[in-house]
Amino acid sequence: MKKTLALLLALCMMFSLAACGGSAASTPASTSTGAANSTATENADPYADLGNFTMTIGHAQPAGNPRYVSLEQFAADVKEKTNGHVTVDVYGEGQLGTEKEMLEQVVAGTIQGMRGGQFDFSPRLLMFTLPFLTNTRAQVTALLSSDLAKSVCAEAEGATGTIIINLCDAGGYRQFSNSKHPITQPSDLTGLKMRTNGMKTIDLTFQALGATTTTIPYSDLYMGLKTGVADGQENPWVNVEGMKFYEVQKYFTVVNYQFHPDPFYVNAAWWNSLPVEFQDILSECATEMGLANDKLIDENQSAALQTIKDNGCEVYEPTAEELAAFQEAVQPVYQKCIDEGILTQEELDKMLEIVKKA
Repeated sequence: MKKTLALLLALCMMFSLAACGGSAASTPASTSTGAANSTATENADPYADLGNFTMTIGHAQPAGNPRYVSLEQFAADVKEKTNGHVTVDVYGEGQLGTEKEMLEQVVAGTIQGMRGGQFDFSPRLLMFTLPFLTNTRAQVTALLSSDLAKSVCAEAEGATGTIIINLCDAGGYRQFSNSKHPITQPSDLTGLKMRTNGMKTIDLTFQALGATTTTIPYSDLYMGLKTGVADGQENPWVNVEGMKFYEVQKYFTVVNYQFHPDPFYVNAAWWNSLPVEFQDILSECATEMGLANDKLIDENQSAALQTIKDNGCEVYEPTAEELAAFQEAVQPVYQKCIDEGILTQEELDKMLEIVKKA
């Protein structure tokens, strides 16, 4: 009897242990499955069904220039944030042509985007390039982020079939240089043949100062200065340093006379073919690109200027009175731009108000 009871007790214990073991084994399995499902959900590609797109972008600046660096960052950011569904290929250094040719390619849809101070198809953007309109970064930023700037950019789609998804600074304040003699007053420009990129406000400014002008594409400018096609030019310090214009120019003058907006043109048909999710991501990345671009300009200007000085160039800094003479000499440019329909008097007053408040 005792043996029978002992046997029954032993059997009960075995069944109990087996039951406990089965329960213990099932719990981790259940937990493991839940974790796998959770990981799968977290790793799911939210853009998997939206398709794949390629964006080819051209620009004229060399490696190291803020435009070059910020566009490379834009490409990396877009790839990361779209999980690789939008691929951005950037071609700098004028590989795809002159700035005008690249903008024509964007309009035609041959490429999807370009950045550069090319306003042939959006001449109203020239209002922001009036000489001596601003003199601080805060004023430039206030103008380019204003409702007026957004309105002018919106006009581009109807006129050109492009969308401007960002408007930043093309390189910082622009300076005069030449190979003949120092420029310390407006009369020093008389008789000089100064290069322009064809922009109306640059032509009008030099003409008001007594110079003649010749149009040379940016990618050809170094050789144009070297061979004497032009005596001088105007560009920001970072452009002069990046393109090594200091090798073919001797005299520089710190005038800070103009800044250029740097519109990021995108083909409208291609843009409108994107899912709205990708449009939002590209817009966000373009905004971040613009901020990074302007920061790089501010950080690099002093070093670029020092490089120019270190290469034996003379850099003249006008006094306040001398600078005022340049400012006074170019005042007719404002009325001529109004007369030619680049802007209205109301828009000029609005810009001056924005600058004053900034």
